[in-house]
Amino acid sequence: MKPLYQHSLSLLTDLYQLTMAYGYWKTQKTGQEAVFTLFFRKPPFQGGYTIAAGLGTALAYLENLQFTNDDLKYLATLTGANDNPLFENDFLDYLGNLRWTVEMDAIPEGTVVFPQEPLLRVQGPLLQCQLLETALLNIINFQTLIATKATRVCQAAQGQPVLEFGLRRAQGIDGALTASRAAYIGGCAGTSNVLAGKLYGIPVKGTHAHSWVMSFPNEAEAFQAYAEALPHNCIFLVDTFETRNGVKQAITTAQWLRDHDYPFLGIRLDSGDLVALSQHSRSLLDAAGFPQARIVASNDLDEYLITDLKAAGAAIDVWGVGTKLVTSYDQPALGGVYKLTAIREVGEEWQYRLKLSEDPLKISNPGKLQVRRFLRNQGGRKTFIGDLLYDEQHPPVETAGPYQDLLIPVLRQGQPVVEQPSLTQIRAMVQEQLASCPEEIKRFKHPEIYPVNLEEGLSRLKERLILAAKE
Repeated sequence: MKPLYQHSLSLLTDLYQLTMAYGYWKTQKTGQEAVFTLFFRKPPFQGGYTIAAGLGTALAYLENLQFTNDDLKYLATLTGANDNPLFENDFLDYLGNLRWTVEMDAIPEGTVVFPQEPLLRVQGPLLQCQLLETALLNIINFQTLIATKATRVCQAAQGQPVLEFGLRRAQGIDGALTASRAAYIGGCAGTSNVLAGKLYGIPVKGTHAHSWVMSFPNEAEAFQAYAEALPHNCIFLVDTFETRNGVKQAITTAQWLRDHDYPFLGIRLDSGDLVALSQHSRSLLDAAGFPQARIVASNDLDEYLITDLKAAGAAIDVWGVGTKLVTSYDQPALGGVYKLTAIREVGEEWQYRLKLSEDPLKISNPGKLQVRRFLRNQGGRKTFIGDLLYDEQHPPVETAGPYQDLLIPVLRQGQPVVEQPSLTQIRAMVQEQLASCPEEIKRFKHPEIYPVNLEEGLSRLKERLILAAKE
């Protein structure tokens, strides 16, 4: 894989990860082996499902991870409350010579996942696993959130194309790029973000803005000039002044395109009553002999507004969704966590760990966890009927019906062991997964809760550890 950036990302972490690593080194715990699990506790958007995303980015990050001399020089400048160096030079040398040997199992990108299920399971030296926490959460949390939002928006569009137009409103450069990647995985047909197109192979879409029209004396001249400059890319933005008149001017230019054997692709509406304006525009376009011309709509769209517009009879063919998709406007964070679930000295038995809380939802699950998904064949297709969390050290003795274990090996001794699929393949997997989901969990409002249970032995283990922790 190509490096994600031109500079090292080893310091893309919280300071406390490094202070804990230093503490492990000082107390000679670097030889301990640990298992950490990355998961989330609630589906986003009050929904019933979530789309796993970001694994490809995470693996690219891990493949090029190392502490450079510049990183170590910076760490040497950090001081504690006594103004002395925070880290010993020997520890910095240790980091500089660190060779990553962690192992990772993961649920493939594009898989439908549910609360408490490990999206990633990281195993290896305690210090190394600890240092990966922040970056993995940063990558997986955001892309999973945006991919899930995109699937909801595309679900509302009912098969019509959705274009991601969010670059200018995204949370910085990386927020824009990773949002474009995740939105495409989630089902968007293209992006306005040209750099995302270059880096990820996502189709790029777009024509002109209001400023193009405003730079000419009137819409007629603006549309005609654009048509002559880019005759194969004409979707005219018609609401710079008065939308109905803008549509008529677009039709006049479309007739010129037709006379010169060029295609007229359509118009874009970016303001006003999208139902009434789209219906009026459709009637004008059809009457002028352009039934194939598409009407693109934008203007702060999300899954709820698209659902309402379609229910009201809007004559819209393509949906341009920006701000509320790439910023995840109604829920800005997924809330995924990364918890220690087992630890041992080399050659010894695993000692299981959990985090206790007064909130039952925040009590973590112990063990070297795996997710088993049970399936039912219905009408020639498989449907998900429930998931089971179990400890790989003690798998279920008997399992009725067809099933699939979701976590697969992706990293062994710090090296990739499986070829990652393309974004197009991941995008297709999302659609296959959604087709296998019960309809009840895909509702926007009051979805049913998909069953995720603990295997009986794991459940008893968790109860014992809770009691022991309370004592």
